[in-house]
Order: sequence, then C-alpha cells, then structure tokens
Amino acid sequence: MSQRELDEELLDDEESDVGSINHSMAQTKLTSLLDNDERFVTFVELSLDASAIDLSKFNLKAKDEFVPDVCVYAGSPPQPNQEIEADILRVSQMPDLAIEVLSPSQSVNFLVRKIKAYFALGVKSCWLVEPTVDVVHVYPQPNQHKTYDMSDIEVIDEVMDIHLPIQKVFKRPPKNLISVG
Repeated sequence: MSQRELDEELLDDEESDVGSINHSMAQTKLTSLLDNDERFVTFVELSLDASAIDLSKFNLKAKDEFVPDVCVYAGSPPQPNQEIEADILRVSQMPDLAIEVLSPSQSVNFLVRKIKAYFALGVKSCWLVEPTVDVVHVYPQPNQHKTYDMSDIEVIDEVMDIHLPIQKVFKRPPKNLISVG
C-alpha cells in the first residue's frame, strides 16, 4: 500500500478525525495565546472553502473544504451579512495563519500536503504543531519551514510578527488536575 493510500485510509474523512488530550491542549493553548494579542481574531475548526483550487494536485482527496485546527485573522475576520444570514457555514475569506495540530490519527505527510494547499488558497503563514514531541514547524512558504522545540525560547513567525513563548504553548497542567479514567 502506498503512503498516499495509507494516509487516505487513515484520514478518509477529516470530520471523523479523533483528537487527544495533547492535541486539544495544544489547540487550546495556541488559541488562547494568539487571541490575547489584540491584533488577531482566532477561530477554532472554522470550515474554509477550498473549491477555488484542484486539491488532487496536492494528493488530497477531492473535497471542497478544509478545517484547520486554528485560524488566525490579522485584518477583519469573516462575518455574516446580518441582513441575509445568521451564520456562515463555509468561509471563503482565507485566514492569515492556519495552524494544524497533529493528532494521533494523522500523518505529518498528510498535514504538509494540506499546508501546501493552504498557501495555494492564499493563506500567508502555516504552522504544523506536534504536541507529543513539543515541536512547532513554522512555514512562511510552502516548501520552507523553521522548527522550534523546547530548547528554543519562543516560536517566531516573521510573516505574522508573532513571538510566542514555547514553554507556554506546551505547558501542561499539574498532574493532580488531570484524571485518567
């Protein structure tokens, strides 16, 4: 079985992607840290309209939407036209930053292909976060990235002018606050 077939089998439907404690915590920490910056508006699992590009050239199953773990808008965020609609199900306005947090059921290869598709859609910067190894890959361009780990002081995204303390991104709550059951 090829890597693509394996990825598609594992990731056949993004809607059924199963997160984890580490995935959820990283997603929450990133959203909280970025939302505290008044320059940004953040959204969690916002459905983006990907119908403008042919996703097959990225070896992604034909879909017309993507759902990043975190979307960050530096300008005006998407808003429903209150005269016409109460909400927007699929947003055509691409975020400035799309963040994917690797979950146990995903492959890095799949998310890298997805990041390349985000750039083709007009996203300015992308992050790939690996919470089980406390690593953040910042992509200023589709085929270029810088990797940050716990030996670094902060995660730096020059495109978005973001400097986040990496210790805060992967800060875990005290063990006595987590019960496994």
